[in-house]
Amino acid sequence: MMTDSSLLNSELDLQQQEELYQQLLLQTLGQINSESPDSKVIRPEPGMCVKTFSESNKEKVFINVCQSNSVPPPPELSREKLVELLQSDDPSGFRVPMSLGEPHTEIDNSSQGCTAYDVVINQDFFQKCQKDPLFQQFVILVSVEGLENKYNLELSREWKVLKNRKFLGSVSEQNIRTKSRPVIEELQPPEKSPATTKSLRRPEFTIIVEPPAGEPEYLIAEIKLPGVGSSRSLVLDVGEDRLVLTAQPSLFHLDIFHPFLVDQENSVAQYNSSTQILTVTMPVVSS
Repeated sequence: MMTDSSLLNSELDLQQQEELYQQLLLQTLGQINSESPDSKVIRPEPGMCVKTFSESNKEKVFINVCQSNSVPPPPELSREKLVELLQSDDPSGFRVPMSLGEPHTEIDNSSQGCTAYDVVINQDFFQKCQKDPLFQQFVILVSVEGLENKYNLELSREWKVLKNRKFLGSVSEQNIRTKSRPVIEELQPPEKSPATTKSLRRPEFTIIVEPPAGEPEYLIAEIKLPGVGSSRSLVLDVGEDRLVLTAQPSLFHLDIFHPFLVDQENSVAQYNSSTQILTVTMPVVSS
């Protein structure tokens, strides 16, 4: 695993900056999820294939809306409530749980290259959408907005559901979270079992959002590490929606999901050996 020194951005004195040497590591979300007890691998079933295009370069984009009972359903929503929701000022306030896959290159019917994305929603909710065109258009809109937020895209709202194709490409496995994201709150270390108390402790930490009102720009984690004299003993993994920290040898271990999707590459961390607090600043990509 390579060390990414761009994470080390400290305003401490030179000696402390040296201590921030190549110990804070980034891993991809896929690498983290593969070892996660709070996630599992699923193989969704094909559902419907939606054709649209990118506004920036007019290239074709296909969205494979897939189905799986491993994805939780959204709150109960009647057709009347959906009409009210779509006419409201904030229709995005209704959340549809979904798993957004990575882009993959495919060949369309014209033998031209294109980009496809896989979106997985609850199977029962998918069937409900298939029976009502209004629900179908709603779930396509939610899928488009989700992909735009996650991948910084701008997709056309002039889409078309392909009649004779349920999927473009081949169905791939996806990692999905089996544990809900936590709310933003300050947590105290939980009670430890006798088997882990002497070896690993969960540190106290606080997660805050900046600015505190309006659209979030940064997610900031402050982690107290009493007894840790140098960042050389720290190993930090920042995932798209997960943070894993280990203080060696066997001092602390923290493994949490955070409530927003963040920019992994531009996240920065600094350790103040005087206060013994690690601060991780993560730019928010989407909520």
